[in-house]
Amino acid sequence: MNKKLFTTFIFILLSQLFSCSVFALDPEEIMEDEKQEIRAREISKNVRCMVCQNQSIDDSSAPLAKDLRILIREKIKNGETDREIYNFLSERYGDFILLKPPFKLNTLLLWFLPFIFFVIGIFFIFFNNKKYKKI
Repeated sequence: MNKKLFTTFIFILLSQLFSCSVFALDPEEIMEDEKQEIRAREISKNVRCMVCQNQSIDDSSAPLAKDLRILIREKIKNGETDREIYNFLSERYGDFILLKPPFKLNTLLLWFLPFIFFVIGIFFIFFNNKKYKKI
């Protein structure tokens, strides 16, 4: 029984491993120039899928993600820099499309809110423990 359970576990683990982002790309999307393809994949890993919202477009199989991957590859073929591509996407979809949004005044809260919640949580735990010890 243990051997069968172990085999099932390994099968599930390997199936998850091999169902990674490589399969999100269609063969017609892949560029002929290997350096350009690597560059396109790096840009795609930093762009959020607007449908899935927790995945990059490199990992997503949503139709919008495919369209954005093709758009990025066209811009690379046209000789645009990474910064120009990111700026185009930000202007069109807002800073939310970037998985690592830029540090600007309007994204300041986005960057510091996790730290603020962490500090509030620490104070909450600390003061609750003091009250509990007094009782």
